[in-house]
Amino acid sequence: MIERLNRDCFCISLDRQALAQALESELGQPGLYALIQQRNPHLFSAQPVFVAGRHIARMRAVVLAVERVASLPSFKQAVLAQAPAAARHDPGNPGVFLGFDFHLEGESLHLIEINTNPGGALLSAVLARAQRACCEEMQDMVPSAESVDAFEADIMAMFLREWRQAGHVGAPRRMAIVDSEPATQYLYAEFLLFARLFERAGIEVVIVDPAALRIEDSRLWHGDKPIDMVYNRLTDFALDTPAHAALRQAWSANAAVITPHPRAHAIYADKRNLALLSDADSLRALGVDSSIAALLTAHVPHTQIVGTQNAEKLWAERRGLFFKPWAGYGSRAAYRGAKLTKGVWTDIVRGQYVAQALSPPGERRIGDAHAPQPLKFDLRAYADAGHVLWFSARLYQGQTTNFRTPGGGFAPVYTEPEAQEVSTTQPRPIP
Repeated sequence: MIERLNRDCFCISLDRQALAQALESELGQPGLYALIQQRNPHLFSAQPVFVAGRHIARMRAVVLAVERVASLPSFKQAVLAQAPAAARHDPGNPGVFLGFDFHLEGESLHLIEINTNPGGALLSAVLARAQRACCEEMQDMVPSAESVDAFEADIMAMFLREWRQAGHVGAPRRMAIVDSEPATQYLYAEFLLFARLFERAGIEVVIVDPAALRIEDSRLWHGDKPIDMVYNRLTDFALDTPAHAALRQAWSANAAVITPHPRAHAIYADKRNLALLSDADSLRALGVDSSIAALLTAHVPHTQIVGTQNAEKLWAERRGLFFKPWAGYGSRAAYRGAKLTKGVWTDIVRGQYVAQALSPPGERRIGDAHAPQPLKFDLRAYADAGHVLWFSARLYQGQTTNFRTPGGGFAPVYTEPEAQEVSTTQPRPIP
């Protein structure tokens, strides 16, 4: 039934009036819907993606398997040995939630990458608040208000856990949401939603460029106020850029609690790690249980680190490969092998890339039955400590997700009622 719905269900599940109300009234952000309509006209899809319960269960299993491997001292030692120097600092807090991105086509399910600062979490929650069932088959699949409330509570609980695992008590008094020129960022609306979430918990919040921060008296400051905690949305994962020097110093000296951070990126999101997670022999050499190794190698596409020693072989096999920078994000500078030119290939070999076996995305038809429009989709599991908190999808055309496709954007995941799980916070054990 699920596969048929992705092919033949053209119902509009998004109530745009309810979406505007969720963004502006419930969350206290007047004008936010208009801002999104102006900046991000293709941010939200009007139609859901349907996922079978068996695939939901498999994604949960893969996420838990990755967490178990990442918690092994042998794995940490292996990945930190090749990581930037900043990643070797351990502040005690492991980093807030991760985004696990999957491709699902038929019965083929693959984890294509992991992200430490996954965008869209609160935007997906708002989108879920604006769903309506427009046919009987959808009735029991629409996300409940209780599940959305629980997801938002889990997010807040993660940040408080980070604060306490870094050695503090209570809650931070003042937080900074940090990104380069944040008001110009594509997902700036989500920064506003996070600010509102933190403020409802009694925390003062500023949204700032890292260049506006400074270190003084062993503390991180913005203006005349100290910053206790930073929600880091930068894509400078090692904090190496000169403009981020104050944040890097605060990270190294524990002058503020920073999350996510360079160590979390090195352990989870560096794409070179996929070469380990997709190789059974490497996993077993690290002491990974054989059943976990088998699960991961079945669901992580075979990945290789590109270098001069294997360049000739990879060029010959390029049509079956996808090339990504190992510290990249948002599909930037990523290439499908079949479309590579010799000039780009030279840059890839000289650069810092991995080659991943192609894993086709799923297909969701939108529009209407008389003129259906096929779009690709990928799935994102927002997870913490191996526990999946929420699922979302992204609909798009082209090589990668781009939020430029009419009818595309973030889409809710609908699944059978028995596969739905109201999230409950599971504190991550202190390493």
